[in-house]
Amino acid sequence: MPELSRRRALTAAAALATAVTTLPAAVPAQAAGHHDAPGSFDEVYKGRRIQGRPAGGSGHHHHGAGYAVFVDGVELHVMRNADGSWISVVSHYAPVPTPRAAARAAVDELQGAPLLPFPAN
Repeated sequence: MPELSRRRALTAAAALATAVTTLPAAVPAQAAGHHDAPGSFDEVYKGRRIQGRPAGGSGHHHHGAGYAVFVDGVELHVMRNADGSWISVVSHYAPVPTPRAAARAAVDELQGAPLLPFPAN
């Protein structure tokens, strides 16, 4: 095995330093973190209108990391978990990957029943 020379050690250190400093730029935006805010959506799913959008600073505390979801105009309270998944007050024990999926899961769970407003604390 060749002996490690000073030149090889410095070259390896420089390559490692370059790789470490450029790594965050090389990671795609989706993989960079689950704290990226999801975009807005507005669609009809199984005959129900579901909408989602970043929530403004209305003074109301949103567990959904600043994101609001609505089913037929009634707010569906959503919450983002530490792992990036989402849950709602309707499907609390079934985490999903996006707020849109949380709205769809709520519509599935409601089975045609109206979403009732959730009392604010």
